[in-house]
Amino acid sequence: MMVLPLAPSASAQEETPAPPPAEAPAAEAPAAATPTVEERLADIEAYMNNVPRPEKASGAESLVAGPGPGHNAWQMVSTALVLFMTLPGLALFYGGLVRRKNVLSVLAQCLGCACMITPLWWLCGYSLAFGAGNAFIGDMSYAMFKGVEPNNVGAGFVWISDSMWAMFQLTFAIITPALIVGAIAERMKFISIMVFILIWMFAVYFPFAHMVWSTTGLMCGPLNGDAAIKAIDFAGGTVVHMTSGWSALVLCIILGKRHNVGKEPMSPHSMVLCMVGTGMLWVGWYGFNAGSALGADGIASNAFVTTTLCAGTAGLFWALAEWILKGKPSVLGFCSGIVAGLVVITPAAGFVTATSAVIMGVLAGVVCFVACAYLKKALGYDDALDTFGVHGIGGTMGAILTGVFASPAVHPVLGPKDAGGMDLMPGLLMNQLKAVGLTVVWSVVATAVIALIVKAILGLRPDIETETAGLDLADHGEAGYEH
Repeated sequence: MMVLPLAPSASAQEETPAPPPAEAPAAEAPAAATPTVEERLADIEAYMNNVPRPEKASGAESLVAGPGPGHNAWQMVSTALVLFMTLPGLALFYGGLVRRKNVLSVLAQCLGCACMITPLWWLCGYSLAFGAGNAFIGDMSYAMFKGVEPNNVGAGFVWISDSMWAMFQLTFAIITPALIVGAIAERMKFISIMVFILIWMFAVYFPFAHMVWSTTGLMCGPLNGDAAIKAIDFAGGTVVHMTSGWSALVLCIILGKRHNVGKEPMSPHSMVLCMVGTGMLWVGWYGFNAGSALGADGIASNAFVTTTLCAGTAGLFWALAEWILKGKPSVLGFCSGIVAGLVVITPAAGFVTATSAVIMGVLAGVVCFVACAYLKKALGYDDALDTFGVHGIGGTMGAILTGVFASPAVHPVLGPKDAGGMDLMPGLLMNQLKAVGLTVVWSVVATAVIALIVKAILGLRPDIETETAGLDLADHGEAGYEH
């Protein structure tokens, strides 16, 4: 039998609660502000001129808030070019200059720098160089690339990706200690040079990258209005060439001369490799110097021009000096002169005119030739591949000459504040001299301490039998040439 539900009573109907009143519709969130046509055009003009995006009266977000494609593309190319300077440029340049039994040791040291410093940069190096920190060193705010995102801008400049800025600076961090290899070539154990470089990065490179290029750095005139030393360094005269060059001098003196140097021939085993490496360095240097404009703009173009003129002029005048004083212009002379010119123009590339670059090229070729051909012999140190003569002397001269030739007409950051600059010209030469002095003292003292520590723990040199046989087989179990 089917049982039907009973109909509710009247009282039950009265007790049934009334449905809740319908809620009033929620007020719609205000629509996000949209930039006006004028504001959008202003963004495009800022991008074309590689200057900061203007403030928007509408309060709207920029519709091109990320990296600018053209400027960012040039930064990617520049980053690849600077890496190309080390691998294979510097490796072949140095590799050709040593004896054949040591060619792989030089290549391995360049590779070791690239492979060790890359994860170190991610772990803490970038943060120590560019974190806010204090005037001398950064902090750990960017450790493991925290907050370093591909779509963010501003860490380096307004239109390039923060990630590309970090990668660009990584390539500088790789090549700087690799330059030291030239001074101690053929006579330092691989494990010892790697441990030395690891400590040296913390003691020398990270502090100088911070002091010279960070917004809170002690010597960063263009970015830090409170800098104690308002110096300028466009692409690394102090940070790269002076630190490596002066450190190389100290390390080669502590290490001592190569066995039988001056008693047996130690000429380059392949000037062909050296010349090929020189060409790669010259090409890569456009990323080094023009890339330091942080955009594909007029400043980058100026750096490209001055880099070319100084390198070619220095190569010519080194060869001429050699021809006059030694009877013949050698391929090594051309190669060394070109590199010397590239070194000298580095801190000045975006700050000086084309004519100034030619003058600096003449000085680079002549002065660095004298340092390598005569000063080394007079003082008796064994700088195997002339790292100090080219990078130490050249970097120091370039930093000083930057103070002599820099012009606000080339780079507005140097000019008066009412024209948008930092008013860096008054006292600039003295500030350059202060920066040079600090760099020399810091690099020399730090290198001496690190070298003595490594010597006490690991030793610096192989035994005489190993050095005589060559480092390739002893350190790497391979030979550069099997036939």
